[in-house]
Amino acid sequence: MSDMSDKVILLVEDNPDDELLTLDALAANHVGNRVVVARNGVEALDYLFANGIYSGREVTDLPAVVLLDLKLPKIDGLEVLRRIRADARTQLLPVVILTSSNEDEDRLKGYTLGANSYVRKPVDFDEFVRAAGQLGLYWLLLNQPPPD
Repeated sequence: MSDMSDKVILLVEDNPDDELLTLDALAANHVGNRVVVARNGVEALDYLFANGIYSGREVTDLPAVVLLDLKLPKIDGLEVLRRIRADARTQLLPVVILTSSNEDEDRLKGYTLGANSYVRKPVDFDEFVRAAGQLGLYWLLLNQPPPD
């Protein structure tokens, strides 16, 4: 079992401002994990399944958690989640939907497709920093992942 601090966080986010905000919030909370950013659904799936530019990556080396936006170019977040849950290699991977969407339908679809959590992005920076710290604390330190 590896130390969780060497595990990657996969941030799937197409908005550069939200990407920077998330990275700053994680850093402000001393979350030292490396963050890999995928800027659309195709990049996220390529990373997870070692395709495209990630074809040399070890597919069994999964991130500690995926922070997944819903409104993504190429392949949307719900379809990314569906594909994660449909593959035996990634079906147990913790996925936190991190989105500005407050639509009940998106939340219902996210949970139906197997999201572990649904977090609405706060607009206020200080609130977002606190939320990112709680996400990091929970998913990287407290959560007990399934055995390898």
